[in-house]
Amino acid sequence: MAKSRFEQFPMEGVDLDHPNVARVYDYYLGGKANYAVDRVFAEKALERFPFVRPAAKSNRLFLHRAVRYLVKQGVRQFIDVGSGVPTMGSTHQVADELDTTTRVVYIDNEPVAVAHSQMLLEKEGDLDRHAVIQADLRDPDLLWNKVAESGVVDFSQPVALLLIAVLHVTQPGPDGTDIGPAAVARYRELLAPGSYLVLSHGTADGVPESRAQEMAEFGKMYDATATPVIWRPRAEIEALFGDLEMVEPGATWTPLWHPEENGANAPEIEFDSPNDSVVWAGVARKA
Repeated sequence: MAKSRFEQFPMEGVDLDHPNVARVYDYYLGGKANYAVDRVFAEKALERFPFVRPAAKSNRLFLHRAVRYLVKQGVRQFIDVGSGVPTMGSTHQVADELDTTTRVVYIDNEPVAVAHSQMLLEKEGDLDRHAVIQADLRDPDLLWNKVAESGVVDFSQPVALLLIAVLHVTQPGPDGTDIGPAAVARYRELLAPGSYLVLSHGTADGVPESRAQEMAEFGKMYDATATPVIWRPRAEIEALFGDLEMVEPGATWTPLWHPEENGANAPEIEFDSPNDSVVWAGVARKA
């Protein structure tokens, strides 16, 4: 197999000895911005846990539907934190299908994800309306300042903050404990009135017993990487929305959130039941 551009010209500072969660997720979705170490890990995961790929794709389709829904609600600015690699339809592509005045800023702390996003935007984006920033979601104020400096987003107007399948990746603070919920609480404070929080998170809560066991074993695979994961209960995921007002139908499994917003070319993903998607998701509005 021919090497990808990233393997032919590896970027300085990229860890090629350990799989990375953003690049592995890219592989699950059928992308090419990954390295051999990521593909080996992903193939082992898919061989043991074939539910992972349809779950990842269903999560991606939730992102698409949420973006379409919010554009129809008048939202014109999106901040995609932990955006990963822009595979299987990225935020700006979906938003532009409905309105070519929308603005999108992508944020990730993984160099390959940032580089690939920049390549995509230079090739088919609008650099006046689209930007990518390397930043860490654990520092909301610094991240917010970097977004402001990009000149793409007007923070006096509502935005949609996207945290898609990123908070189940452990976000260690100075003492090593996960500070993801504390960071999200700060983001809620930073959002202007009329803004939205869009969030999805893997969970073993409420899934079939056999799938819960698989989720536990799947999670252990990530313990050997630089990015271990945590499957929060559904109540803890819903608590991340704070006192924001949930958009109907509230928090739910990814296939159940506004399925009418699927695009004409969206792939069909079949689950025995919606909880086989193993991702709990929702959208909430700040009054």
